[in-house]
Amino acid sequence: MRALQHRPKTLTKPRPHHAGRKPAVRRVKVGQREIFTQGLSREVFHDLFHHFMTVGWPRLFVTLAAFFLGFDVLFGCLYYLVPGCIANLSPPGFLGAFFFSVETLATVGYGDMHPQTLYGHLIAMTEIFVGLMSLALITGIMFARFSRPRARFLFTKNAVVRPIDGKLTLLVRAANMRQNVVQDASAQLRMLRDEVTEEGFRIRRVIDLPLVRSQHPMFVLGWTIMHVIDDASPLKSETAESLHELGAGFVLSLSGTDETTGQVLMARAEYSSDDIRWNATFRDILEDAEDGTLRLDYSKFHEVEPFAEAETQHPRP
Repeated sequence: MRALQHRPKTLTKPRPHHAGRKPAVRRVKVGQREIFTQGLSREVFHDLFHHFMTVGWPRLFVTLAAFFLGFDVLFGCLYYLVPGCIANLSPPGFLGAFFFSVETLATVGYGDMHPQTLYGHLIAMTEIFVGLMSLALITGIMFARFSRPRARFLFTKNAVVRPIDGKLTLLVRAANMRQNVVQDASAQLRMLRDEVTEEGFRIRRVIDLPLVRSQHPMFVLGWTIMHVIDDASPLKSETAESLHELGAGFVLSLSGTDETTGQVLMARAEYSSDDIRWNATFRDILEDAEDGTLRLDYSKFHEVEPFAEAETQHPRP
C-alpha cells in the first residue's frame, strides 16, 4: 500500500507591525485615577451602537449631519454623471443634482424635479432605500438615548469619620434629587488599595466594607450610609496618612427601582483618601419650622464641620 503523504501545515503569518505607525494611546479615567492605555485598537465602526450611546450630544449631531451630507454629495455626483436623468433640474449642474439628492434621501419629493430615465430611477431607488434605513437607525439611536434610565442621585463631595454610638463610623450622605419613590434601594461600599503579597506580587485589592444598613425600602429624600470601624473592619488600624500611602480609594454604588417607570436606576460615587474628613460631621440639613413642619435645606448638603464644634452648636436631645 502506498504510504499516505501528509502536507505540511501552513502557518498563518502575523500581520507585520508598521514601524512608522505609533500605537494608539487612550486616556481612561477610573475614579479619580487617570490611566493611559495602548496596544488596543479602537475600532469605532465595529461598535457603533456603544459609540453613539456614549458620545456627547453635540458630537452625535455633527456625526449624523456629516453622514447625511456625505450621502447627499455621493448620490448627487451619481446624478451629475449622466446629464438629463433628472427632469426640471434646478439650478442646473451639480448644485441642482445635490438638492435633488437631498430631497430623495429625506423622502421629501416636492414634485418639481423627478427621475426621467431608467438610470435616474435606479439611483433614486437606491438612495431612497439608504434614506429609509438611515431614518430607522437614527430613530432607534435617539429613542435609546432618551429612554435609558438615568439616576439623579446626589452624593456628598466628601466622606466623614466620626463617632456614632461610641463607635468610629465612616459616613457618606446621598439624596434623591427627583424626590420620587425608589423602591428597594441598595448600597455597596468598597475600598480599593494597593497591597504586596508574601511573594512580592503587587496587587490592587477590592475590599467590601459592610454597612449598618445596606437596603432602603423607600429612598425618597436622603440616606446616610454608614460603615462602623470596629475590630472586624478593614479600616480598624488605618489613618489618613496610611490610606494615602496605600493609594486607597472608595467606591459607593447605589441602585434601586424607579416606582414611576419601573426601570432600575444605578449610580456611583468615588472618593480618594484625601476626600475623607476625619473627626468631622455633615451639617444638619433638617430643620423644624415654626409651623411644626419639617424642612430640608439641600444648600447645606455638602457642608462639613468639625465634630466637636458641631456637637456644641447643634446638640441632640
